[in-house]
Amino acid sequence: MRSSEEAEGFDGEASNTAMVSGASSPYQPTTEPVLARGVFRSVSWNTHYLTSQLGILKISEAVLSFIAFICIETVMMCSPCAGVYLFEFVSCSSFVVTGLLLLIFILNLHTKLTPINWSLVDLINAVCCTLFFFIASVVLAAFNHKSGAEIVAVIFGFVVTLVYGVNMGVCVKLWRLGDQRPLQTSEYTRARTASRGEVETRPE
Repeated sequence: MRSSEEAEGFDGEASNTAMVSGASSPYQPTTEPVLARGVFRSVSWNTHYLTSQLGILKISEAVLSFIAFICIETVMMCSPCAGVYLFEFVSCSSFVVTGLLLLIFILNLHTKLTPINWSLVDLINAVCCTLFFFIASVVLAAFNHKSGAEIVAVIFGFVVTLVYGVNMGVCVKLWRLGDQRPLQTSEYTRARTASRGEVETRPE
């Protein structure tokens, strides 16, 4: 009886010693660095996009929209103010949406959100901004008070309209020529067929 009790005592002390040594060991596995690395790896800078045609267009659109917004914000008095308010809304909205799209493409977030057709989103943004900036610029040119800020805003409005129009044309061209989804689907089908054929021939 004593020998068995002593054996149990030794086993208990050994397990307790292992638990204490394991808890105080500096080589404990942690998941925090792995999670941190995973978060940082999911975001990567796409500097090539900044020098691409669409990247340069978006930077120009964001800068020009912001300048136009600043110009229209310096208008102190207006009557009627419909043209000023419309131009202010269009310039601010275009700057925010285009800047957000630019940030998404620079950080490669569009590769993480694959269910969204970002080429189509870019095209819709270019079409809407071209149309709305043209309307807002025409309205402001027709109903302005000949102030310097309004004239400069109208000039920047038409310039931004032209830049968005170029962006729209580039998006349409890339959408027509760069859509490789049918090719990717056929390649995927051929790969699956080949792999199934290899699987089927293995028993032979």
